[in-house]
Amino acid sequence: MKSKRFFIVSILVLATICYTANAQAANERDDLYKELEIFAEGLAVIENKYVEEKPSHDLIYGAMSGMLMALDSYSQFLTPEDYKNLLVETEGKFGGLGIEITIRDGLLTIVSPIEDTPAWSKGIEAGDIIVKINGDLTKNITLHDAVNSLRGDPGTEVTLTLLRERTKTLEDITLTRDIIKIKDIKHAMILENRIGYIKIAEFREKTADDMSKALKRLSKEGLDGLIIDVRYNPGGLLTSAIDISSQFIEDGKVVVSTKSRSEPERIYTSVPFRTKYLDIPIIVLINKGSASGSEILAAALRENNKAVLVGETSFGKGSVQTIIPLSDGSAMRLTTSKYYTPNGTSIHEKGVEPDIVLEHKVSEGTDEAKKEEDMFKRLEQEKEFDYKKDSEIVRAIDLLKGLLILNPPVQMSTENRVQSTEKKADTKIEKKK
Repeated sequence: MKSKRFFIVSILVLATICYTANAQAANERDDLYKELEIFAEGLAVIENKYVEEKPSHDLIYGAMSGMLMALDSYSQFLTPEDYKNLLVETEGKFGGLGIEITIRDGLLTIVSPIEDTPAWSKGIEAGDIIVKINGDLTKNITLHDAVNSLRGDPGTEVTLTLLRERTKTLEDITLTRDIIKIKDIKHAMILENRIGYIKIAEFREKTADDMSKALKRLSKEGLDGLIIDVRYNPGGLLTSAIDISSQFIEDGKVVVSTKSRSEPERIYTSVPFRTKYLDIPIIVLINKGSASGSEILAAALRENNKAVLVGETSFGKGSVQTIIPLSDGSAMRLTTSKYYTPNGTSIHEKGVEPDIVLEHKVSEGTDEAKKEEDMFKRLEQEKEFDYKKDSEIVRAIDLLKGLLILNPPVQMSTENRVQSTEKKADTKIEKKK
């Protein structure tokens, strides 16, 4: 018991020493000390009165987990094992269902299904709420526990009870886990009238390079207008979103900014690229499954007058999480700042509103609606999908045709325009040398 009391006192002493003091923080420090005394008192009662003896380690980890959960839906305490698993998950493939999830308003909510995965093929949609996993209610579940329940060996099954976002009805869906392989650039092709189409599935380490290669190939085929599709794109790396945005925005222009308590506002500007596409009219397709990096890209292009946004209001995931390792091998995933668009607008829990709203309109619950949804899923999974059956892509093509009539492209092939840009870039590099 003495060692446990010494452990409690140590917590109080360390918390007091580590607490950053300044002229206005004296009262706050006193309040914190009082709250820590209550915590220590509760810990002592549990150790003495709880029906079973529990290791102090488990109690502290439980307290840490609860503390992080109390902050927001994205902050999370990671045990040493959780932290190691997080560090290992860098190859872009894992055994699971293919969904991005979060806790929103206390409910386990699907941010977006990942294309060509079990969740996508079953028609799971952004906004659906997971009420049960294999019959177990998800009330008060942590994000970590939810991920562990959903992932498993490929070939095994898991049954989800979903509250469907569109129909507001409960539905049981059984999915078979599979190896989830994420392909950043899903499609890159010329559709018609020299209008290109690029589907970005996620923002990862090499996505910007893949985007650059795709743009260069489309330029050689003839590219006067571009559709960038980030529907159902849950986001990814901030740097990737900035690099992709930079390929369409002049150097030095604001792409996104972050604000936090501990640091001054940080402004991220467009970075140099060997080839930039500054004069091509762009339509960005977004929907409620577009989150984080997708929202940064969409807002950056619109607010720098480079694109028109078409579709639905995006998900609204505009906060930044930082992984902070702790001394015993555990870590905290802590929300440390929020994203702001170039105009200073917060994305978080608001989303990015499209310039032209296109909602998915079908009579819910009918056989016709089910057939239409199944057809859309199948088309998206095909290597050569029929874009003419995707009403939002067709609308984007029509809009681009109108823009190209009003502002005809320079009478020079896109390939030549790109080569001219590259020569200018080479000249600048040589001068620096």
